[in-house]
Amino acid sequence: MQKLQKDILTLLRRNARVSNQEIADRLNSKVEKVAASIKNMEHHGLILGYAAIVAEEAETDKVRAIIEVQVQPDRDSGFDKLARSLARFPEVYAAHLVSGKYDLRLEVRGNSLQEIASFVSDKLSSQEGVRATATYFLLKKYKEAGLELGKEDSYERLKIAP
Repeated sequence: MQKLQKDILTLLRRNARVSNQEIADRLNSKVEKVAASIKNMEHHGLILGYAAIVAEEAETDKVRAIIEVQVQPDRDSGFDKLARSLARFPEVYAAHLVSGKYDLRLEVRGNSLQEIASFVSDKLSSQEGVRATATYFLLKKYKEAGLELGKEDSYERLKIAP
């Protein structure tokens, strides 16, 4: 990957709405060259899409969970076939192959704790090859996609008197 492409991606990760002109100005390049480079990266699958980072109060799915999944790999396809199958569920927002005790890490979104619990018990656990799961409900966002969220809350520790 060329230096210009890397620099463009760095700027787009921070703000996907930055204009080609602003990118060109920041990188001391020509706007036509920046536009062509972005189009080339989109065409070759280096840029897959653009997304907004949304505040928690604006989220439509109110409950998010991380689910670790231990699986029995398929003899022919390893983890890929099951991982792709699980990723197709509408509740699954993100899916990753990971190292450690569990094999897959899913981010799941829903409207309630019960909705996510039903997904785990009815859909996820019943899949052939799924051996175990561990679910962690996300309580608060501090940083997402490299962006620190919210202002620092003033916090004073309670004083404990003996």
